[in-house]
Amino acid sequence: MNTLKGPGLFLSQFIGQEAPFNTLDNLAAWAASLGYKALQIPCNHPHIFDVQQAAASQAYCDDIQQRLARYGLVISELSTHLEGQLIAVHPAYDEAFNDFAPPAVRGDRHARQQWATEVLMQAAQASARLGLTAHATFSGALAWPYFYPWPPRKEALIDTAFAELAARWRPILDEFDRHGVNLCYELHPSEDLHDGVSFDRFLAAVDHHPRCHILFDPSHMLLQQMDYLAFIDLYHPRIKAFHVKDAEFVRSGRSGVYGGYQPWRERAGRFRSPGDGQIDFKGIFSRLAQYGYDGWAVLEWECCLKDAATGAAEGAGFIAGQMIPLADRAFDDFAVTGSELPAIRRMLGLEAQP
Repeated sequence: MNTLKGPGLFLSQFIGQEAPFNTLDNLAAWAASLGYKALQIPCNHPHIFDVQQAAASQAYCDDIQQRLARYGLVISELSTHLEGQLIAVHPAYDEAFNDFAPPAVRGDRHARQQWATEVLMQAAQASARLGLTAHATFSGALAWPYFYPWPPRKEALIDTAFAELAARWRPILDEFDRHGVNLCYELHPSEDLHDGVSFDRFLAAVDHHPRCHILFDPSHMLLQQMDYLAFIDLYHPRIKAFHVKDAEFVRSGRSGVYGGYQPWRERAGRFRSPGDGQIDFKGIFSRLAQYGYDGWAVLEWECCLKDAATGAAEGAGFIAGQMIPLADRAFDDFAVTGSELPAIRRMLGLEAQP
């Protein structure tokens, strides 16, 4: 029976200059010691994972997998969150996002977008070489500055933004399709794809592309005051990746979902380590198991209070405790009786068939 896999760990929040966070082998040994079974690996740290080399060399990919296997680990997905962000950048954010790109293309939005597109294409090839079926990314944003309709916006503005977004992503989606890999957009405020409605608009614009899917992260939905369990009911066929990240929203008389430009600790809505917030993970894991999600449950550690190392150490056990091995039979099978037609008709008070 299909069942979730886990626990996995997203490395982005942990890569650093000091051991054990400075090399892939050190990170793998550390993660395995905590109980993780898989790593989600970002593509913006070549000394950890070189996506360009992985796209070109099966031997490189085999070596990466063999090194991880020594620690009992596999790769859950590759991630191009930062590169995906650069596929579409509104001019208001040009300067803020420049450092996501290499120095050679900073300040040139067209060159920057072309570079990001090339990295996504490489990630498709690398994912296929690694035997992966899903990839994690952001959509980028052209329309986000207009998310609140004042002054009253023209609908053509949003239509044009999503048409352009679709045009930029369509060749990338086609490349992922050629390699048999699902491209999973993390629905995230500040991205044009940030909820179900915006995802639906984009999905329609790419003609319901077979590789256009969702990375489900309930924390972003709770902070938007969405029903994240109902979201699974609605979108489970498109959910192909899953971040385990907690959050809480404490109603305030001073600020709300927009945060008032406050630091994370002061916001009404803020991210927490798994188990410390308000997310109903039992409900989430049950829903995903019910619908046959067989991908990875990956910890994305982001907490405004708890130390990162503590959050990572607790996260593996937390995820393991949520896993649901699917039953291979119904609990009341022992009471099943015969279903011969004559008996069925008698149970219904019907006469025997002539």
